[in-house]
Amino acid sequence: MKYPFIAYQWLTRLLCALLLIQLFSVAASCTQIAGGKAQSVEDVFLPDGDTVTVEVWVKNLEVPWSLVFLPDGRALVSERPGRIRLIQDGHLQEKPYLSVDAARVGEAGLMGIAVHPQFPMEPYIYAMYTYRKGGDLLNRVARFRDRGGTGSFDRVIIDTIPGARFHDGGRIAFGPDGMLYVTTGENFISALAQDLSSLAGKVLRVTPEGNIPADNPFIDSPVYSYGHRNPQGIAWQPDTGRLFESEHGPSGEFGRFAHDEINIITKGGNYGWPHVIGSLGKEPYIDPIIVWKETTPPGGITFYKGNLLGHLRGDLFVATLRSRALVRIKFDADTRIQKIERWFAQDFKSGRYGRLRDVVSGPDGALYFTSSNRDGRGNPASDDDKIYRIVPKK
Repeated sequence: MKYPFIAYQWLTRLLCALLLIQLFSVAASCTQIAGGKAQSVEDVFLPDGDTVTVEVWVKNLEVPWSLVFLPDGRALVSERPGRIRLIQDGHLQEKPYLSVDAARVGEAGLMGIAVHPQFPMEPYIYAMYTYRKGGDLLNRVARFRDRGGTGSFDRVIIDTIPGARFHDGGRIAFGPDGMLYVTTGENFISALAQDLSSLAGKVLRVTPEGNIPADNPFIDSPVYSYGHRNPQGIAWQPDTGRLFESEHGPSGEFGRFAHDEINIITKGGNYGWPHVIGSLGKEPYIDPIIVWKETTPPGGITFYKGNLLGHLRGDLFVATLRSRALVRIKFDADTRIQKIERWFAQDFKSGRYGRLRDVVSGPDGALYFTSSNRDGRGNPASDDDKIYRIVPKK
């Protein structure tokens, strides 16, 4: 029995060697400049949050990635292996709402989901997932028709987005303009982020039918912004309509680590990867508004819009993975950062609820966040993964 194990060891070493060769070859072809922090405030740890109570809303999920609410009170949550689950009256339904043939390898699989902005008149749910074509991994966004307790395939919206074991991006959401925005990673091939002929390392923008809007910045292209490494969250600030994005910084490329970011996305903007990281003020690149030098990897983000937690209204919340905190960012009227708080954690390496992937402002005024402890990098409890609900302190 020892021979299969030895073969596995050699295969693992070979894969690691190939990855290192790729990283060094990319590094040799690119000089990277690192800047400092963009923000002037330091993170503050609040292990109990700010006068809130956390409740378990749903449990026994398998790597939940994206949570959305429907206008009729239902909710949907995607699970990375390829299932979308229905939550009815706060209860997780045993039978999947729908399943897709997702390639779950590494960080790939079923990722973001979104609801048509005119639902239920336009009864469509959108999902982004990784699939195999021959020996390749690709990503697509597909549309499904809601049928109450289930969903059925309708059409592909955008296809052949480069996919990989790592760095697939994966967040999708409709903006105030009614367009669908899609974040894509650069698949650990850094140069793709600057290549406008590639859909990798970008924020994409298409119509609800998958067409290219006439006012996109590049002719006949869904690319809206570029120079991104692995963006995993997008949200629009309610009062200004500005598009915010969260992005993972390097994990060893060019000898760099951390430098995780929050950006404000502008049409046609170049956000620098792999040429720059951090805040530099170097044209033509657009600096982040937050740079974390401590490894944070941010996932989903949302602006709190409800009244139940009135003291949080207008604040940006960020689910974080390795640092296992729910981050609250408070702005002034000019979108200058006033505070950065790390809830439910005492340091940058541990947190009460483990790895966090998504955070959503719910229609009931509560704030919801999901754990990601079964993704191969966490320490799951017997009833993980969960969706948690934040309400006022009793």
